[in-house]
Amino acid sequence: MTTLTTTRQALIDLAAVDHNVRHIAATTGVPVIAVVKANGYGHGAFAVAETAVAAGAARIGVATIDEAVYLRQQGLRAPLMAWLHGPSQRFDQVIDLDIEVGVSSFEQLQSVAEASRNRAAGATPTGIHLKLDTGLSRNGIAPADWERAFAETARLVDAGHLRIIGIFTHLSGTSVNDDTQQLHRMLDACALAESLGLHPKIRHIAATAAALSLPEARLDAVRIGIGLYGLSPFDDYTSADLGLRPAMTLRAQVAAVRRVPAGAGISYGFDYRTDRETTLALIPLGYADGVPRQASGRGPVTINGRTFTVAGRIAMDQFVVDVGEHTVAVGDTATLFGDPARGVPSATDWADAAGTINYEIVTRIGARVPRVIGGDH
Repeated sequence: MTTLTTTRQALIDLAAVDHNVRHIAATTGVPVIAVVKANGYGHGAFAVAETAVAAGAARIGVATIDEAVYLRQQGLRAPLMAWLHGPSQRFDQVIDLDIEVGVSSFEQLQSVAEASRNRAAGATPTGIHLKLDTGLSRNGIAPADWERAFAETARLVDAGHLRIIGIFTHLSGTSVNDDTQQLHRMLDACALAESLGLHPKIRHIAATAAALSLPEARLDAVRIGIGLYGLSPFDDYTSADLGLRPAMTLRAQVAAVRRVPAGAGISYGFDYRTDRETTLALIPLGYADGVPRQASGRGPVTINGRTFTVAGRIAMDQFVVDVGEHTVAVGDTATLFGDPARGVPSATDWADAAGTINYEIVTRIGARVPRVIGGDH
């Protein structure tokens, strides 16, 4: 086991990321778009992006232009797209940095085209992916505007102002029936685009869940987010069931150990009182680090091969575990979550304890927790 060199750390296993990309690509049989938005779901965007590309990912996806610019500044050279923009977003930066733009409205299409028209002589026209609203009712070009947007995009492409890379949408994940209806709307939209002279290279609709469970939605590429990090998007399938390996292990050094009598109150509000003489271990992680306060009294923690439950409330910087008569010393490693195959809780266990989803558990781990690249858990 790797010895902790810091009080707290999120160990990032890039070999797991590599495995997950290769496994999903082999399972789906289509190119993978690796999604590293929100700092790679908390894992570190650049390190994950580089690993994913080396493992065969065809393209990297992020939410914002700023996230894409950061990756280019760090040296990422792979195809890169960003798809969520505010009303005042300027698109000048995407020209020189060859960032593909997800376009969600006719107005955005005009703004991107204007920036591309003003590019330096000889510069490549901006590549775009048209984002369609097929029923999720979030961002995306509304169905009433599809024909107008497709026709205008075809005109701009013919004029050399833009390049059309893809057409995409996002599924609700509500049910197979709902997702299939959205898929049919997407295919109808693509047929309309073709009839208007617009010929995208890739159509993409499936994120991890649909990529693994709805083969007909794989189309020309799949956008892999949570699966990239080895976590399951399903309530009834674990990472291991899907052949995925969790990439993040959150752990800390035990900061203090003390013996207390029966009836001792623990943490704010004394929600937990000891029912016997016992030993308490203090873990220096709290909700400021992203450990959900909602998991107070429920979150699992493994120390020296045994799993305990958070005792009392999780505070901003720390929480307590009642370890009973088990031997625990200052400096021992306390693991909140990682790969269950290694005998530790999962991010999903913490999500269940907090009443949320595993996406949120890993993404919310704060900047105060150093990310440490490694594979020996």
